[in-house]
Amino acid sequence: MLVSNLEMRASEEAAFAQGVKVEALMEVVGAAVAKIVNQFYPHPGRLMVFGGKGNNTGDALVAARLLVNRGWHAQFRCAFPEEMLGELPSLKLMEFRQSVLAQQNSPLHLSGAPLVVLDGILGIGTNGPPCMEICVAINQIHHLREAGAWVLAIDIPTGLDADSGLPSAFCVAADLTATVGFVKRGLVADTATNYVGRLALITLIELPPGKGDPAELITPCFLKHWLSPRQFNSHKGLYGRVGILAGSRCYPGAARLCVHAALRAGAGVVMLFLQEKLGLYLSMVASLPPEAIVLPIRSFNEIFQQCLDALCIGPGIEEEEGAEEILEIVRNAQMPTVVDAGALNIVSRQPQVLRACRGLRLLTPHPGEFTRLSPELAKLPRREAAEAFVSGCPAVTLLLKGARAIVAEMDTPPLINSTGNPGMGSAGMGDVLTGVCGSLLAQGLTPRQSASVGTWLCGRAAEIAIFSHGQSPQSLLAGDIVQLLGQAFGSLHQGTY
Repeated sequence: MLVSNLEMRASEEAAFAQGVKVEALMEVVGAAVAKIVNQFYPHPGRLMVFGGKGNNTGDALVAARLLVNRGWHAQFRCAFPEEMLGELPSLKLMEFRQSVLAQQNSPLHLSGAPLVVLDGILGIGTNGPPCMEICVAINQIHHLREAGAWVLAIDIPTGLDADSGLPSAFCVAADLTATVGFVKRGLVADTATNYVGRLALITLIELPPGKGDPAELITPCFLKHWLSPRQFNSHKGLYGRVGILAGSRCYPGAARLCVHAALRAGAGVVMLFLQEKLGLYLSMVASLPPEAIVLPIRSFNEIFQQCLDALCIGPGIEEEEGAEEILEIVRNAQMPTVVDAGALNIVSRQPQVLRACRGLRLLTPHPGEFTRLSPELAKLPRREAAEAFVSGCPAVTLLLKGARAIVAEMDTPPLINSTGNPGMGSAGMGDVLTGVCGSLLAQGLTPRQSASVGTWLCGRAAEIAIFSHGQSPQSLLAGDIVQLLGQAFGSLHQGTY
């Protein structure tokens, strides 16, 4: 659920009226923030905490105290004289400093250690542009981030409007925003993406829901009930047969990535269909994992003769290859089908086929492909465009890729992904996502579920690659995502943020 400032305050007031204590919530939020820091940086480093006057500062100080107890070395900078702190933040500052004093005799091993900055300056209780003291603090955070610090904003980046998502002239650009209770509407606005960064939701069960926007953030808590544990007497026949129509002479790697991803995502049988005239059969068989099946075909329409639970079509397919046959598959295939890349570009010539599909379709366009599918809608804000696109297309689920991927279906609240990083803006990522989504479809998930789980898993795998496997936003490859899908599944089941 997305909430406005007023709706969030009403939920808090209702909780406090029922006896919930502010300090108790502060401890819960601080513990969650500390857990998020540990999720991304499991080895202690340096911590810089920026605070203002209010309870956001108290949340940050609780997190800092807990991190100090785990070996982090922390400092606190207040934008105002410390005597201006509220009662609870003052108490949490005293407790934080006691933990720092207790740590003084511990050895320092900080060479090459990460620097994490906590933005606890302002929460949603402040309106208007930041004052001069806050602007100075924001500027300090900016310079630290430019020097390599990783910035976590608590609840909302200081300087960002929680309702509109518009940044002020001085606004914290966070690498991750840990929003509290519910997701504020402004955090998922297109204008906020570069300031919010990765989005995590700290759920407070004590807060009763308000009358918010029914859109949901995709989180492990939201997803994990869709992935039941496998029974001990499992066999491949239980987990579906997915067919893949992908690859060409110019783009053989797209087929390889899609097949690898489908296997790693758990499908029982993965079959790659290759046109004989391409002459790729021997080289593809040699380069694919032995678990894959590769079948030569003369025509794309031979797919109708196969017994499949799901189909992926499009990665690496060149538009001049069998366009009419691809349109026929999109229109008439009865199995759920992921439509991507070259197939999307072919559909963009006759988008009316999407209103008459005989089976369920999951479309996975990046912004350029979406512009070709619907030039007019592409001018709208992303969420509005996604919802308008699926209107009147009951068989279509749209996964609009991008920094904040959106899953939309007709007459259903949209879902907004939380994971990922800038390293995913590289070739082959969409091929991997298509394979994962097709694999999940074959295992019995709906298109909406497959799109949600798939985009979360790929984003989480990208995070693991950078924070735990030595990659960077510049070096991250689509193949890294495939190799780390297992750890991403583990993160989902463990309930990470």
